[in-house]
Amino acid sequence: MLASFVQGAWWTPADETGATVVRDASTGAEITRVSSRGIDLAGALEHARTAGQRSLGELTFPQRALLLKQFAQVLAARKSELYELAKSAGATVRDSMVDVDGGIGVLFTYSSKGRRELPAGQVYLDGPAETLAKDGSFLGRHIYTRLPGVAVQINAFNFPTWGPLEKFAPALLAGVPTLIKPATPTAHLTEAWVRMLVESGLVPDGALQLVSGALPGVFELLRLGDVVAFTGSASTAQALRAQTPEGVRFMSETDSINASVLGPDAVPGTATFDAFVRQLMVELTAKSGQKCTAIRRAIVPVESMDAVAEALQTALAAKVVVGDPHADGVTMGPVVSLAQRDEVMRGVRKLVDAGGRMLVGSTAAPEVVRADGTVGAAPDGAFVAPILVGFGADAPDVVHEVEAFGPVSALVGYSGLDEAAELVNRGGGSLVTSVATDDPVVATALLARIAAYNGRVLFLDRADARTSTGHGSPVPHLVHGGPGRAGGGEELGGIRAVLHFMQRTAVQGSPDMLTALTGVWHPGAAVASGGEHPFRKPLSRLRVGDRFASAAREVTLDDIETFAHFTGDTFYAHMDEQAAAANPFFPGRVAHGYLLVSFAAGLFVDPAPGPVLANYGLENLRFITPVSPGDSIRVELTAKQITPRETDDYGEVRWDAVIRNQNDDLVAAYDVLTLVAKQEAASRSPQR
Repeated sequence: MLASFVQGAWWTPADETGATVVRDASTGAEITRVSSRGIDLAGALEHARTAGQRSLGELTFPQRALLLKQFAQVLAARKSELYELAKSAGATVRDSMVDVDGGIGVLFTYSSKGRRELPAGQVYLDGPAETLAKDGSFLGRHIYTRLPGVAVQINAFNFPTWGPLEKFAPALLAGVPTLIKPATPTAHLTEAWVRMLVESGLVPDGALQLVSGALPGVFELLRLGDVVAFTGSASTAQALRAQTPEGVRFMSETDSINASVLGPDAVPGTATFDAFVRQLMVELTAKSGQKCTAIRRAIVPVESMDAVAEALQTALAAKVVVGDPHADGVTMGPVVSLAQRDEVMRGVRKLVDAGGRMLVGSTAAPEVVRADGTVGAAPDGAFVAPILVGFGADAPDVVHEVEAFGPVSALVGYSGLDEAAELVNRGGGSLVTSVATDDPVVATALLARIAAYNGRVLFLDRADARTSTGHGSPVPHLVHGGPGRAGGGEELGGIRAVLHFMQRTAVQGSPDMLTALTGVWHPGAAVASGGEHPFRKPLSRLRVGDRFASAAREVTLDDIETFAHFTGDTFYAHMDEQAAAANPFFPGRVAHGYLLVSFAAGLFVDPAPGPVLANYGLENLRFITPVSPGDSIRVELTAKQITPRETDDYGEVRWDAVIRNQNDDLVAAYDVLTLVAKQEAASRSPQR
């Protein structure tokens, strides 16, 4: 019996009543039995809302991000075990690279983004502050804080590692505990990597739970602050959404009839035509076509249909060997189960019955490479050979509605770009469409027509044919999801995905109050000035609001001319009094903006070696008031935000810099970014 991990302990049912038998996809041999009969779901959810929320609530964004990196390292060290186990579900080494390495990559990516893009605290700022009172005493700002509940995952069978991890990583980074329900046919694979993480001792109490089996009555136990993240069929998503209580977020990523369009310029013999065929072959065979992003409709110019079918047949014969993944040389395994094989064949029959021509492959059981290396029939294996079914531009609705979730695609002809776009959109909303073209005009015309019907559009041309991650490979940095039939939700998408597990709230208050709430200094809030220069303070002593106010410096005409000739910036506003005066923005000759920023640095920089290790940039620089020869400037530098790095002996400090003239008018405003040591020099370890 496959175990569940709930309330901090491994659990199995008292008996096997009603358990589902999971079998090897190639041989039919029993692997395990799955049941959640008798499990305390209410207790598991409460454990997440109490222990999980408490343990994750003690961590900052960077600390949670570091955990994700450690999780990734644990799984990377043991991924060979996951590869071997995945063979029982029909996964080849290439398939496991997509699933296992893809999941590990999600952990690494969110760890990196969390440490680079999220603040040191637990509040994420959304946009700049809004001034709500003329004197600056009343401000408003949008913030994100974590949801108070639990993220309940309901996953599909095809990606037992990557699928749960793409939800788990952003949820944990947000500070929300997760309960995973894997699909039964591959639940043993999910259980394996969850067990690895639990055995590592790194998982915070209540942050990760696993239910191997059904979740009876779970929707009745959910409440405001909880999240349901579902991956699976569109019909199941619709049924589950209807059960979701008011106030509970429901995110779905469902099956879709994805398309790949061959541009009219990508004729046979071009590199882009070859890339289109190669991509179609990969999407037919990777995971045995069991991918929600797989190409279900290859939409090509009518005159190229025969060439595409012939090229695909040639590529499959040269590259694809169907069989048991335990055997050497096998590049495509079976679908996950006999039941899934039968479901795929029902879909193929619907396509053929609707008038489709079998261009590649057959519905007959293929001869395959068995585990012992012999070739022959495998009646207990769920094998399906790659299939391509052909249609004209007048393809019936079934082509755009039926998904045979296996190594099956339809080839559909078109006679013009408008017709190609219409065929794409008849899918009713897709996760992804790819377009193979070298012509920007073709690409622009299609994007305008199809973008609203897709969550992602990949343009494949001769420049990226070898470097593209491919039609069917979502990346953590970009949105994975799609409108309409594809579910209407989003997974991944960089920090966007983290925010799905957080609540956006408008907060209003004084500058001092918003500074205290957000950990970021706001103009008008209290400052600490005078005394020790802030650049002499390591992070251990530096505080938000520490300020340095400089003396004034006169800007002379000689300064302006020297800077102009030294840098080569002889723009007329700096060198020609008459021309500058004719410009509505200037009173006459004015100082260069970058000269003022350089002078400001000279006014605030403390030159001796110390805690400030490097200046690595400026952000949000704006020039407000021109400075004429004879004007003077001064600068105020305030510690705005402090972000220690978890794994280094330094951190990042964002300084609010403002330059004012002799009339106290604002000349320029910007953020200065520095790297600052955490401790005094004597107690710091040597820099690596």
